[in-house]
Amino acid sequence: MASHSSAVARRSASRSKTREAGVAGTLRPGHPAVLVAATTGALVLIGLLMILSASSVESFATYGTSFVYFKKQLIWAGAGILGFVVFAFVDYRRWRNLGYLAFAVTLILLLAVIIPGVGVTVGGSARWLAFGPLQFQPSELAKLALILFLADVFSRKREELFDTFAHTMMPLIPALGILGLFIMKQPDLGTAMILGLIGIGMVFIAGGPVRYIAPTLAVGGLLATALALAEPYRRARVLTFLHPFRDPFNTGMQTVQSLIAVGSGGWFGVGLGASRQKWSRIPNAHTDFIFAIFAEETGLFGSVLMIGLFAFLAYLGVRTAHKAPDRYGLLVASGITMWLALQAVINIGAVTASLPITGVPLPLVSFGGTSLLISLIAMGILTNIAYQGATPTTSRGTPTRSKRRR
Repeated sequence: MASHSSAVARRSASRSKTREAGVAGTLRPGHPAVLVAATTGALVLIGLLMILSASSVESFATYGTSFVYFKKQLIWAGAGILGFVVFAFVDYRRWRNLGYLAFAVTLILLLAVIIPGVGVTVGGSARWLAFGPLQFQPSELAKLALILFLADVFSRKREELFDTFAHTMMPLIPALGILGLFIMKQPDLGTAMILGLIGIGMVFIAGGPVRYIAPTLAVGGLLATALALAEPYRRARVLTFLHPFRDPFNTGMQTVQSLIAVGSGGWFGVGLGASRQKWSRIPNAHTDFIFAIFAEETGLFGSVLMIGLFAFLAYLGVRTAHKAPDRYGLLVASGITMWLALQAVINIGAVTASLPITGVPLPLVSFGGTSLLISLIAMGILTNIAYQGATPTTSRGTPTRSKRRR
């Protein structure tokens, strides 16, 4: 009896050591979670360096020092890294109900933004809330809140998605409708479009039939086109995209100067910090058009490197979604990947005159504290899903591969 108990104890100890060794050995340099974290870190580092370069002239002209915007972004980067670590090391399933709270808080903040005297208006747009010296942009939180909310809803209902249009599009259409209404009051058509594309994409990933998705996407596209042409400044952006050189000193100036910056970079660029276009030739050089300054200073080589980093991050996101331990993780990873990939494509497309200007920042790179903070939190969640999906056993010995789609 004693020998039997001893043998059981030895087998249990052996299994425990095997599990611990397996978990400890998973975080090797090539582990998906490590790759997600490393790629994210590389983009943030590039962003900080380019913000220092691209904002130096405007910062010195406004404040008498070249480091104001850089220091602000550095503070937000520190907060974002802390958020990344917290969400990367806590099991993503613990945040399952966070989407409902985040969605409700986002609606309250978006409502506060459009209340006169509460929201901060810059350039005719009321998109920020002031908390002392810091400003928070609720529309950035809306992207992550929508993803977490829809992921939980769609992970709970499967077969119903294929029954009727109502089952497929509920609660997507009401959620997008109320978010879009508040965001268009700011106004911010670019963010509203990204939210719509994320939502439609998540319905498709969840298994919604194309016969319901296609007409919804078509109606959304027509609505976005109508909104783009309804206001003179948005209509000017669309017409400028089609013919930027017709008015190179007015409506087409930003696009033309951006193209000059990209073309001036040549193969290897003019050198870090040596951009000529940042000398008040490109408005918002450190925000929406930071890729133009990066292309000028690092050339085609640097441009391909940055695009490659975003493409690799998108690949890692798709791989993470595919290997996610459960349906909820699949949908969250898919939503985050679509969000960052779409935003990168839209931003770089605007900078290179391949798409109309929408005022969408380059994720993890452009100046903007709220965008960086929320993006890093999202990448922390994606990192945890990547870890959970690529780890055969947890420290408790729970299988995560063979019974993945429960």
